[in-house]
Amino acid sequence: MLEIVKNVLEDMDKQLNRIIKSLDNLDDELIWKKLSFSTNSIGNLCLHLAGNEYQNFVSAIGNNPFIRERSRGEFEPEGGMTRDELKKLLQRTRSDSTSILSNLSEKDLNREVIIRYSLEDWNKMHRVNASEVETYDTRVIRLLLIQVAAHYGYHTGQIVFLTKLLKDIDENITGQYH
Repeated sequence: MLEIVKNVLEDMDKQLNRIIKSLDNLDDELIWKKLSFSTNSIGNLCLHLAGNEYQNFVSAIGNNPFIRERSRGEFEPEGGMTRDELKKLLQRTRSDSTSILSNLSEKDLNREVIIRYSLEDWNKMHRVNASEVETYDTRVIRLLLIQVAAHYGYHTGQIVFLTKLLKDIDENITGQYH
């Protein structure tokens, strides 16, 4: 396995463990609680992370079918999946990503891939009214690895913070004291 892939997966696995530890501190009701209209629940953030990882690693790099509904499937639900189902989704997505990324070569890191979006998601993300043919981005795999890992860490921090707010726990979820 390439060093950069190993490093990215190790960091994302560390973040995934923090998410699982957070989920294990909450019941299903708290996982889907929104603290305000303008925030996402922990459940929504978990769906979003699984969707983003699948879209970029499994679909774009791995050439698997694009099956993401970012707006409707990740941010609109207010329940429906249990804590254990969310954990399994995140772990299954990571397993699929690891299988794909572990086969990358040094040459692959400089290859450009297409990241597809649904028309609805593209227009919401960019606040435009694009046509169907414009709903994709391209990225070099090396950069995509870094961007997805940073995105995963960003939302993991939100999940840990929300867990501590919702449960008022003093547990050290991150494994570090600060």
